[in-house]
Formats: sequence, C-alpha cells, structure tokens
Amino acid sequence: GLPKKMALVLFEPFIIRRLKDLGYVHTVRSAKKMIERQTPEVWDILDEVTRGHPVLLNRAPTLHRLSIQAFEPQLIEGEAIRIHPLVCTAYNADFDGDQMAVHVPLSVEAQMEARMLMLAPNNIFSPSSGKPITTPSQDITLGCYYLTQNPRRAAGGDSEARLPLFADAVEVEFAMAEGSVKTHDRIRFKNPDFGRDTIYGDKTVRVIETTAGRVLFNQIWPKDIGFFNRAAGKKQLSDIIWRCYQVAGQEGTVETLDKLKELGFREATKAGVSIGISDMIIPKEKQIELDNAYKQIRTVEQQYRKGIITDGERYNKIIDIWTHAGDEISNVMFRTLEHNDGRKELNPVYLMVDSGARGNRQQVRQLAGMRGLMAKPSGEIIERPITSNFREGLSVLEYFISTHGARKGLADTALKTADSGYLTRKLVDAAQDVIINADDCGTVNGITVRSIYEGDEEVVDLAQRIIGRVSCQTIVDPVDKKKKLVKANQLID
Repeated sequence: GLPKKMALVLFEPFIIRRLKDLGYVHTVRSAKKMIERQTPEVWDILDEVTRGHPVLLNRAPTLHRLSIQAFEPQLIEGEAIRIHPLVCTAYNADFDGDQMAVHVPLSVEAQMEARMLMLAPNNIFSPSSGKPITTPSQDITLGCYYLTQNPRRAAGGDSEARLPLFADAVEVEFAMAEGSVKTHDRIRFKNPDFGRDTIYGDKTVRVIETTAGRVLFNQIWPKDIGFFNRAAGKKQLSDIIWRCYQVAGQEGTVETLDKLKELGFREATKAGVSIGISDMIIPKEKQIELDNAYKQIRTVEQQYRKGIITDGERYNKIIDIWTHAGDEISNVMFRTLEHNDGRKELNPVYLMVDSGARGNRQQVRQLAGMRGLMAKPSGEIIERPITSNFREGLSVLEYFISTHGARKGLADTALKTADSGYLTRKLVDAAQDVIINADDCGTVNGITVRSIYEGDEEVVDLAQRIIGRVSCQTIVDPVDKKKKLVKANQLID
C-alpha cells in the first residue's frame, strides 16, 4: 500500500502529461497548480497512471538482492507505507518505524525489467540457499502451530472407536461452528490420500486419526501435497512451502502463501496467546541441582587446599560443574514447561519457543532456570555464576556481574556492523567476475557432508545439507548392501 500523498509526488510527471492530453491544462505550471489544489480530476488520473505501473521498494541497508523488490502500488489513505508480512524477512524489516525508499521506473524497459525480474511474487526463494525466504514468522507461525498442535490425551483415554468420524472438511467446520468439536479434539477423518501417492499423506489407510485444527490447516494447501498430520512449526512450514512449489509451481505457491498468512493471523488472534509471570515455571528440582553443584565444588576446593590439584585444574573443574548444572536445570525446566506443570492447556512460553515463533531455549533458560556463567571484561569466565533467573530477580552482586556482558553486547553491535560491511565489499569485489557456465566441471574429488551439531543439539540435519548436491560415489544401504540409495553423479532432490 502506497499513501496517496506520496504517489502524487512520485507520479507527478505522468499526471502532468495526462492532464495536458485530456485538455484540463495547457502548461506545466498550471498543471502543477492543479496538482497542489488536489482536485478530483487529479485523483482520478493518479489512479489511472499508477495502475499496472510497478514501483521499486528499498530498505537500507541494502545487503543482498532482495533488499530491493518491485510491487504493484495500491493507493491508500494515511501517511505510512504498508507491506506484506511475508516480505519482511527478505527486507529484515519490522514495524517499529523503519524507513523505506520508493523509486519509480520511468522507461517501458525499466518497468518491464521490474515486472519480470524484481516483482516480489517472483522472488520467493533466497538467492543464497535456495530455501523459501517468504516463510511465515512470529504471529503466523504461532497461529499455525496452535491450530495443529498435538492433542492432549483425555484422562479416561478415548478409544479410537468412540471418536467422531467426519467425511470431509465442511462437516468438521459445521461441528466446530456449533461447538460440538473444538480445535484440538481428536477426530477420525476420511483419508483424502487413500490409494494415491502424495508427499505427506498415507495411502494405505481409509480413515486417519487427526484433530479438527489440522483438517482446517490442510484446507489451504494443494491436494497433491497430501494430508500433513503433524504439528506445523516454523521449520515444517518452510518444508511444506518448498514442497508446495514443487507440486503447484510459483503462481500456486504465491496464492497459497496468502491463504497461509490469513489463516495464521486469524488463528493466532483466536488463540489469544499471552505471557504472564506465572507462565515462567521454575522447576522444583532447581534447588536440588544447585545444592549438588555446591557439594561438588566443596570437594574440588578441598582437593586444591590439600595440593592434589593445581589452581588451573580447580578453575576448569568449577566451570565444568556449573556448565553441567546449568544444562541440567535447563532440561528439567523445559520438561516442566512442556507439561505446563500438570495443567491442561499448553504453556504459552513453551508454545512460542517450540513453534519457532519467538525466543530460544537460551532466553527461556534465563527467564525460569538460571542465568549461568558470565565473562569478565578480559573475556575470562567468572567462577561464580548467576544462579537466579529473571522470574526470581537478581541480587545486587548478580546484577553487577551481568552488566559487563550487556555493555559488551552493545559495543560489539556498533563495531561489528562496520567490519561485516567491509568484508561483504571485499568478497563481492573478489568474486564479481566469476561466472558459472558449465553444468559439470568434471572433477572426481568429493567432500564428506554431515549434520551440524552445537553440543548435543542438531542444528542442521543431513537432509538440508545434501539437497541440491550431486553424489560423488554410489551410496548403498548400510544394512542391505545390494540396495543402492543414490547412484554416482545423481542429483539429490
């Protein structure tokens, strides 16, 4: 959406020409005066000249290709530019007062180029990884996850035979409208994928067990994808969008993304998820873990005093003890949040983190677990960690210890921006004249690709790392050696 007042200034030359063509004015000066008076004729002509004329929208800093995209302007009242929520990821934009620049392509060639190459619906994949960049975030992710979340089993344990059976989505919607079925109620549903090959569906069974919410969620996707019968967080949504593109092509995917936006916002609003201080549940086991850590530290201190270990060994052992204690408290806390301390509904903090809508494990650990170890200005780790969390509140000493990290974070943000910008320029300068024009360079060398782990957590799985690569050798099944999984020189897709 482009404010009318902005469009009036941007398209002024076009409006002047049209006013002269229609005989309203004879000189540029009188045309400008007419535009200043904002007569009804001017607004009609503005509507006419903006129709089908793409404009370029740019957000500084322009760090990659998708920081400038073309849009069809929709004239709106008001003072602010409005953009589609799904292009925010590419722009790295949010709605806290960001400024954006609008440019008008003048020549027919420039307009054609903007329409063919730069139009937002034509740029739904990231140039760096090939993954969808128009993936939903925050509210939309939360709404979809809430709609498709796993149902809680009833205490009596509903037998499958007692669950209501529905033939199609219309019946489910009727039942939800009259209140006999709720979003997360388990139901039996006639399998739409029975007897046909789809990406996510099960073609072997006639009736599937699912929830009413998941039936609604599956309504927006092309039928060839199949029935997605799992909780859909950020990662899953990205995968479904990629599959949707393979099945429905670009136009179908863009239409589906719009439906996804509507569905996500609507369901997030209906869910009414909000955070209160009581949702940050501190696990009962926290004190036991702390007492255990203090006990181990006393043993280490005794060993040091007796001269069994050096000061360096003592320091390393203490850091290890606290790191382990922090991880244990974090794990216990997440288990407590997952089951919401025995309450029936899902914990909103857990909901936000698990869906990928906002926040991460580290942040939640500081809210309800313990803040953990801090570093001195020199970079050395302070032996005594912050055992409190933000829910309990920090003591004066703990607050004082934590200020260094906060200050360093702000200083780094200011300094690192310049370094990364300079590095980008050097890389572009070095690689700008490299053109890949051969399908196969003919090399026989290969690389070994594995999943990427951070500690015990898998950050990037193997499937993500090998998609789009070509196998160097024939890969066989580790159990059945005769079964070939991938032939040599085969593209993995």
